[in-house]
Amino acid sequence: MIPKERKRVAPMLTNMEGKRVPHVTFRTRVDGQWKDVTSEELFAKKRVVAFALPGAFTPTCSSSHVPRYNELAPALKACGIDDIVCISVNDAFVMTEWAKDQAATNIHFVPDGNGEFTAAMGMLVDKRPLGFGSRSWRYSMLVDDGLVKKMFVEPEVDGDPFQVSDAETMLRYLDPQAKPPHDILLFTKPGCAHCARAKRLLAERGWAYEDIPSTPRRLRAVSAKATTPQVFVDGEYVGGADELEAYLTRSP
Repeated sequence: MIPKERKRVAPMLTNMEGKRVPHVTFRTRVDGQWKDVTSEELFAKKRVVAFALPGAFTPTCSSSHVPRYNELAPALKACGIDDIVCISVNDAFVMTEWAKDQAATNIHFVPDGNGEFTAAMGMLVDKRPLGFGSRSWRYSMLVDDGLVKKMFVEPEVDGDPFQVSDAETMLRYLDPQAKPPHDILLFTKPGCAHCARAKRLLAERGWAYEDIPSTPRRLRAVSAKATTPQVFVDGEYVGGADELEAYLTRSP
């Protein structure tokens, strides 16, 4: 979370629902080369979910906002979304490095270095008390062929609110019945045949997982077991490969 400003300058925020996105040319970097990208190229003839945030490498943006949009990208795209765009008032070099650091391959990072798009959206706010200069207020929006269909703008309160521009809120808006993907952790070790089997079972189901290299102490701490793999799904301890196979058989 970004620290609370010493003195807040109230933003004059605008809800752009029913209006077209501003015409802006973004200065981006692709494969080490400059590439100008217009807002028309980003939004025309597509359904796009875009979200904006105060800054690359800042705590909430890096730990929550971007990662969850990246994780929920398949569910969002199943709702007919063609692209997911992250916009920040940072230069192209910073945004390129942040994209690498986040490993968020499902998100299109767009630098609004001069704040032109953000200002035209009515979302440019004064963050000088933090040493940030002018930055974007946090918001998300659904854009259909350049037309803003829906905006979720964070409330105008002190600090850096993060209540409505999150990925879950957008997914629920697109499809109230949509189910987010499972959160799965595997504790494994190299050369473990049962670990390979567990990964294969999950891959066959199309369930993404995070693989954590194990140590005996780590295994005992989380499961009181010493064998691999040890599998957790949505906070529930499942067990090893046999238990995972049984779990998947029961799960729709």
